[in-house]
Amino acid sequence: MGTEGHAETVRRYWAAAEARDWKAFAATLSPDVVYRCPQTREVVRGREAYLRFNREFPGDWHLVVDRVLVDDGGAMSRTTFTVGGETMTGLCLFTMDADGLVAGVEDWWPEPYERPAERAHLSELET
Repeated sequence: MGTEGHAETVRRYWAAAEARDWKAFAATLSPDVVYRCPQTREVVRGREAYLRFNREFPGDWHLVVDRVLVDDGGAMSRTTFTVGGETMTGLCLFTMDADGLVAGVEDWWPEPYERPAERAHLSELET
């Protein structure tokens, strides 16, 4: 499966997650999918465990896919994720198996921080 297929799979993955369509979500996953969140050191192994992880995620969360980038081995997405009135940016790296299914997910949730004062003369701030 080429890069266009990877983009399509990632978009189906997110659309199914947003719709809470767990059957469609499972259809995007390799049976041996591995999910990693380096910031919390969480690892979830296997389709059933990963489905449960997502089904039971707390709160009334919603997401919008902002961008999907692909290469031969997988894809990266940037999403806007909202839960409990808080909005976050999520960066997600996907690896694909030979069948074009999601084999690996690495989830990053960057936290905004203030520009260091010593760099103030080097940049402007978005409003």
